[in-house]
Amino acid sequence: MRQLSFLFFNIFFWACGFLHAQEHPPIEIFSPKDYGAETQNWSISQSKENYIYVANNKGLLEFNGANWKLYTSPNETIIRSVKVIDTLIYTGSNREFGYWQRNEFGLLYYTSLSKKLKVDFLEDEEFWNIISVDDYILFQSLKRIYIYNKTDASYSIIDSETIIYKIFKVDETIYYQKTKDGIYKIENGKSKLISNHIILKENRLVNIFNKNGHLLIATENNGFYILNDENLSKWNIPANKKLLELSVFRSIQLKDKSFILGTRSNGILHLTSDGIIDYSIDTFHGLSNNTVHGVFEDAENNIWLALENGINCVNIKSPFSIYTDKEGKIGTIYTSSVFNNNLYIGTNHGLFYKPLGGKQGFKLVEGIQEAVWCLTMIDNTLFCGHDTGTSIINNDVGEKIKGIQQGTWNIKPIDDKTDLLLQGNYDGLYIIQKTNGTWVFRNKLEGFDLSSKFFEIYNDQVFVSHEYKGVFKIDVDNDFTKVLDIKKDPDLGKELNSSIAKYNNELLYTYKKGILKYNTEVNKFLKDTVLSTLFTEEDYTSGRIEFNKETNTLWCFSKRDLNYVAPGKLSNTLKVNKIPFSKSLPRGLTGYENISYLDNQRYLIGTSTGFVVLDLDKIPNKSYDISINSITKHSIATSPEIVNKNSNGSFINKDNNIEFIFGVSEFDKYLDTEYQYQLEGMYSNWSNWSSKPSTLFENLPYGDYVFNVRARVGNTMTKNIATYSFNIERPWHLSNAMITSYVFLVLLFSFIMHNVYKRYYKKQREALLQKTRRELELKELENKQQFMRFNNEKLRQDIDNKNRELGISTMSLIKKNEFLNSLKKELQNVDDLNKIKHVIKIIDRNINNTDDWHVFEEAFNNADKDFLKKIKQEHPSLTSNDLRLCAYLRLNLSSKEIAPLLNISARSVEVKRYRLRKKMDLPHESSLTDYILEI
Repeated sequence: MRQLSFLFFNIFFWACGFLHAQEHPPIEIFSPKDYGAETQNWSISQSKENYIYVANNKGLLEFNGANWKLYTSPNETIIRSVKVIDTLIYTGSNREFGYWQRNEFGLLYYTSLSKKLKVDFLEDEEFWNIISVDDYILFQSLKRIYIYNKTDASYSIIDSETIIYKIFKVDETIYYQKTKDGIYKIENGKSKLISNHIILKENRLVNIFNKNGHLLIATENNGFYILNDENLSKWNIPANKKLLELSVFRSIQLKDKSFILGTRSNGILHLTSDGIIDYSIDTFHGLSNNTVHGVFEDAENNIWLALENGINCVNIKSPFSIYTDKEGKIGTIYTSSVFNNNLYIGTNHGLFYKPLGGKQGFKLVEGIQEAVWCLTMIDNTLFCGHDTGTSIINNDVGEKIKGIQQGTWNIKPIDDKTDLLLQGNYDGLYIIQKTNGTWVFRNKLEGFDLSSKFFEIYNDQVFVSHEYKGVFKIDVDNDFTKVLDIKKDPDLGKELNSSIAKYNNELLYTYKKGILKYNTEVNKFLKDTVLSTLFTEEDYTSGRIEFNKETNTLWCFSKRDLNYVAPGKLSNTLKVNKIPFSKSLPRGLTGYENISYLDNQRYLIGTSTGFVVLDLDKIPNKSYDISINSITKHSIATSPEIVNKNSNGSFINKDNNIEFIFGVSEFDKYLDTEYQYQLEGMYSNWSNWSSKPSTLFENLPYGDYVFNVRARVGNTMTKNIATYSFNIERPWHLSNAMITSYVFLVLLFSFIMHNVYKRYYKKQREALLQKTRRELELKELENKQQFMRFNNEKLRQDIDNKNRELGISTMSLIKKNEFLNSLKKELQNVDDLNKIKHVIKIIDRNINNTDDWHVFEEAFNNADKDFLKKIKQEHPSLTSNDLRLCAYLRLNLSSKEIAPLLNISARSVEVKRYRLRKKMDLPHESSLTDYILEI
């Protein structure tokens, strides 16, 4: 039962495995939201600046490669046709035709040609086609053809009773079809019947081409016919059967003589010049809508489609073609290979195949429904390493090698052992051997059990790179049965998404800081300066490198580029090549990037949603121009205003917010365009690269500026640098008149301030002089006071000296009188007084000597100047004896000390003191001595 279920699953998966998808060129889709108009589009044309113009239900669309702009219909009707002729863009709509031209601001404005010619239109007449021949422009409606003569501004009309479905230009001849009537051509302004063959009468014509001098006629539902004179024959091509199933609405012949057929409900078909269907593209393969109203080939061979819903650009010359697994049946592609003219792809869903170059879808290889990690062709055998081991592929069947239970990462030959293969598995290294023409599992290398996703045999050693553990150098025995020695490289540690590979007999290690080459002389990895230029550390994504044996190329991926190294055409010198790899291109799982050679310079790159085919022969080698599309000035007070970009601008100061919109007319979906700008006068350095095609400078100060902008398309810099010079005027407060006023006011202010300061400093100087004078006077007074203090001090010292002298003198007198009195008393005790009477008289005379008093008075006056005068003035009644007593009291002498001086007794001194108080009228309670001391 289990086997039946498994068989049923295989049959079901096999049936579903026929995946009806195909490679197709890149398609750029522009939705109504992108271009800002209605869904329906009718016609497309291109100017010499490579701008794209589209006739839309809402008006005329202009696309410069970066921005869309809508110019509304002049009479608010649907624009059905557009044609760029010289510098004018002609359009046709309901009862209206005319042209658009650009003004000095870079904007289009409309001129009604029909109104100038005063055309009398038919009721509800619309213009579906516009063709230019020599000096004539033809406008075609369903019943008329208007022929406008540009030379004399006249026109003529060709009428038709039946519908004119389309008009066609073949070489320089105009043809058109009258339904139910036949094909006509216009000669000298008149219509001439060419053929009324029944097929031409009953089938609508889509286009007419020149084929070997005959007319090749494309019909809506019956394919192609060749008109040779009057003979009409079917063009016998392989596509006829398919064309009978389709309704072709529009068609064109490309510059390479192939054809694009736009259908009503099946998208487009690309036919080779021999009538073989190269590919078809519809909504399943990437178009936004299956109904094609208009087809146009631009100057770069891109195919533009005006659709019922949206606008598409198909890059048929792109080096990239895309296979998208929309149903998710294939999954993420990890590896691919071409073997026995079949293309094999290994994914997380299994192994799939299809004939190389065939249009049929992929089928599942029987027996491999798990993740496939590698496809390796060795000895004309295709080995498949997958999640459960290793299988050998025979067309649509995978035969598993028995004995291997762990998943296989990769398989490599052993140089000197043709019958042995080394494979890296989840749990180490395995050996498979060819025995009797059959590859079988032989052994696992003993002694090494780490996962071996990246490994190489080099210099008789096995090198294994483990992302989380580093690089190991393994010595094995001659028979590859066991590991003899393991050494870990000390310089290389954990490096996520790193890898190891061989190229030109050199061992390479790749990680984010570059590519290292193993040097056998020093036994270590050293940086290779040439190969390390494949990527920068900033652009690094994965160290996964792929060597392609057929073309001897080494490939690696980075953020912006697909890089490869190949020998030069004239020498073996390695050359680094960089192919722009757009961010919008589908990519594979990081660390599992893969690329394989198909044929004729075509490579297959596995992605998470299918694969990308790269054709190196289609890598463009062209340059681009950048232009400034519009310049807008902004201010707070007014709405934005577009300025003339063709002349140097001068803006008033309030219009100092300037916006630049620029672009490159490049329409390749997988070429990233980035811009870099510089504003001389403010920013001397170039800005960082940005995909935004505009920039706004706000609040620019006044001055002169030069705006420069350049672009890089992929890795190619634009040929030119677009520039615009402009000036921001000074604000009104910095105008010449205001500056003159400021100068005058400054001078006036300076003059006033000069006088103010002059007066101020004069007053300050006078005040300073006065202060100085006052300080000098104070100093002088202070000096005088100091001098007086010195004098007073001297006087005090003199008084003290005098007082000391007075005291000494007084004490001498007291001692002298006391001595004389003592001597007198002793003498009076002598018996014979008569003998000594004379001596006693001498003693009395010395005790009462007035000279002593005069000496004492002089000394007293020196010590206490004017005391005697003052007391005499206050008490005039005092006698000289009273004054003498006052002087002794002034000296604070006691009565006992005064008595010898007056030669009287102490009692008599008290009496004298009493009498003196009376004379002075002192109160009884007052002290005489204190009174005299206070005078």
